[in-house]
Amino acid sequence: MNYINELEMPDITKPILLFKEDDYEIYWLGLNQESAFRVNVYLVKSGEEAVIIDPGNRNFFEPIKKEVENILGDVNKVIGAVFCHQDPDVAASIVDWLDVREDMKVITSPRTNVLLPFYGIKGEYKFFDITKNSFVFSNGKVLNFIESPFLHFPGAFSTYCPTSKFLFSGDIFAALDIEWSLIVEDFDTHKMAMDLFSKDYFACNIATRGYAMKIENVNIEAVLPQHGSILPKKFVPNAIDYLKNLECGLDIIYPYLKD
Repeated sequence: MNYINELEMPDITKPILLFKEDDYEIYWLGLNQESAFRVNVYLVKSGEEAVIIDPGNRNFFEPIKKEVENILGDVNKVIGAVFCHQDPDVAASIVDWLDVREDMKVITSPRTNVLLPFYGIKGEYKFFDITKNSFVFSNGKVLNFIESPFLHFPGAFSTYCPTSKFLFSGDIFAALDIEWSLIVEDFDTHKMAMDLFSKDYFACNIATRGYAMKIENVNIEAVLPQHGSILPKKFVPNAIDYLKNLECGLDIIYPYLKD
């Protein structure tokens, strides 16, 4: 069951269950941060296994680990972590998670994987290439991946869960907002918060439009970005249109080079 539409004034000081179907659960693990550049971390629990989506920076590791342990009972049930790109707000805690479980799968793109060792990872780790396979849990549940080049990294991608129909979009649909709420309530107001991120970070309209075309026929119940607020289903068409029409990056820097 998708709980997103039922959440009213949720307690953001603790994890929030967003979806549950039998032994398959999805949680928001983001912390109560006094910042416009708010970071969201998500946990996908499938039976006795779990995957963390964009585990975050090292400052958040201990509180996130504690919440994961409270949910799972044993933090070693985390068998993998998804890194949508290599920036420190997404990936710096990789060294800490590999200390917890050295055989944890590092689920990412080849371009991202080239850069992750520079966080100080010692030795080899298990790289799972999102460009070749879906990720399959032992109970058969899957996570699929949609590449999103130059939004804002050449090897960026988003993660789609066909069970919940949630799209973990990484930096796509990210927003910067002091007046933050977990769930978007008014899209027109939220669009201005997305502009503060998207116009500076994304390469150009070709990149945003190309990704929008990839997802416009995907059945999406909610968009869960790494920054900002969750977009419920009613705003998904608005969000896709936003990407189609967005002028950003090179469109703004070199307007005289546009066709």
